[in-house]
Amino acid sequence: MSVSKVISVLLLVFLFNGGAAPGHAKSHARASVASVGVGEGASRAGEVEEKGGGPKKDALLKEKFYAQYKEWKGVSYRLGGLSKRGIDCSGFVYMTFKTKLGLTVPRTTEMLARSGRSVARERLKAGDLVFFKTSYSVRHVGIYLEGGRFLHASKSRGVMISRLDNVYWKRKYWQARRLDI
Repeated sequence: MSVSKVISVLLLVFLFNGGAAPGHAKSHARASVASVGVGEGASRAGEVEEKGGGPKKDALLKEKFYAQYKEWKGVSYRLGGLSKRGIDCSGFVYMTFKTKLGLTVPRTTEMLARSGRSVARERLKAGDLVFFKTSYSVRHVGIYLEGGRFLHASKSRGVMISRLDNVYWKRKYWQARRLDI
């Protein structure tokens, strides 16, 4: 494991313990270092997981996703793309989970739509994947943030944040999936 990964894990353990040193947690929501599956076709090695999720985990996830947005904002859409020269929606999900969370998730929208477990729209949390049927055979995916907002690579405007209650996205909404992150 690289030094940066070790530092990241230690920082996350510290944060999940409410600022206390490992083994001296301030709350009942203890962090643990574990290898956790992320649904079909996804994997993670040695990441920190807070049992039962919680506000600290959600805040950390949102922070990472907003940082990704800041780095990628406006990058144009390119089918099959995986770089800042152009990226597609599932490629953006793939790169975000890989670079910000150390997770490998499926590369295609089709495979992502089969990963994790279904979650009701009214129960969405940061990191849930939101899916849309944009035409008869085309699917689109984004990452839920908070307050009805999601992060995605749009065909028309590139990497951006949109609202689920936007007239277009509300009509095209299909499903949401939760990965074990």
